[in-house]
Amino acid sequence: MSFGTPYPSHPLILDDVRGAQKMLSGVARVTPMEGSRYLSRLVGSPVHFKCENLQRTGSFKLRGAYVRISGLRPEERAAGVVAASAGNHAQGVALASSLLGVRSTVFMPVGAPLPKVAATREYGADVRLHGHVVDETLAAAQEYAHDTGAVFIHPFDHPDVIAGQGTVGLEILEQCPEVGTIVVGIGGGGLAAGIAVAVKAVRPDVRVIGVQAEAAAAYPPSLAVGHPLVVDTAPTMADGIHVGRPGDVPFGIVEELVDEVRTVSEDALSSALLLCLERAKLVVEPAGASPVAALLSAPESFRGPVVAVLSGGNVDPLLMQRILRHGMAAAGRYLSLRLRLTDRPGALATLLGVLSVADANVLDVGHVRTDPRLGLTEVEVELHLETKGPEHCAEVAAALREAGYTVMP
Repeated sequence: MSFGTPYPSHPLILDDVRGAQKMLSGVARVTPMEGSRYLSRLVGSPVHFKCENLQRTGSFKLRGAYVRISGLRPEERAAGVVAASAGNHAQGVALASSLLGVRSTVFMPVGAPLPKVAATREYGADVRLHGHVVDETLAAAQEYAHDTGAVFIHPFDHPDVIAGQGTVGLEILEQCPEVGTIVVGIGGGGLAAGIAVAVKAVRPDVRVIGVQAEAAAAYPPSLAVGHPLVVDTAPTMADGIHVGRPGDVPFGIVEELVDEVRTVSEDALSSALLLCLERAKLVVEPAGASPVAALLSAPESFRGPVVAVLSGGNVDPLLMQRILRHGMAAAGRYLSLRLRLTDRPGALATLLGVLSVADANVLDVGHVRTDPRLGLTEVEVELHLETKGPEHCAEVAAALREAGYTVMP
């Protein structure tokens, strides 16, 4: 299936991606392919992870950045490069520039996670914090490029960048020649476009499916009208694919060569990240887990063998903690409930004893004694419990009711 007339005719061919692959030899890692028994059983055919989260800098972005900067003329290299990014692109540009001996300046939002800022500096970039949203940071980087002559390195909207990202597709064909479907996250579209160029030229029968977060899904409406649209976006944990407008260059390729673009919910993203961590022992950021979220959401709709591209693993530890809690809640492994007790010594201990017998792990206990709805001798207790899943949640609630407690939502 195709989305119809391309917008515009795309400028890339297989030889461009093969040339990028030669350029990246010894620079970018050929990342491993790992099988997933859990997802294979769920989908009904083999499912593999293409682990770009194990790439240098923790994401695929090094590939495109290195190819783009390698292609600069000597006078452009002398002027240096500049980029704007909250994380992965920043680190890719920083390392690529250092490897090529080019001065780099990277603008990052003021609130960018400290580990990502530190890593970008360690890779050799001059990091400048500016703006509170990426649009403000981008404007500052473009102004810097205008004032200094530095070359602006776009994260996805350039043929060289797309060719570099397309090397992921060549590796997939080499590592899993029998692949039937490739699932990849889409933000601006550079990675999906590059993979599609590489794969469709060799194996046009392979389905390429893009995945966006529901909160930031610019591609479906853009594809519907045949040109890139600016869409309003909402906050999403998948910041790596949080883009409000498709890139002009990748859009034409995605429209022509990508078979389908799907969206996934925040619950699906957090569940996918949790699955990667627990089942595959892989640290993956939410954007990188978006293909897994799509597989979890509609496992029966994929023709196997399936390769899910885990595009990155750079996730702030504090965000990871929140996402894992969200993922466990989405999987029915957290239970929050309220009940009333008689405010007397030993009442809480008795309640906790019931929970212990029910094998629920108590994470947090809150007390309310001053609510006007409570009687003089009553206390309301709010419990946050870790459980084994939805069935266990029901069993814990039933045990509390059998013990005489009134459980409130």
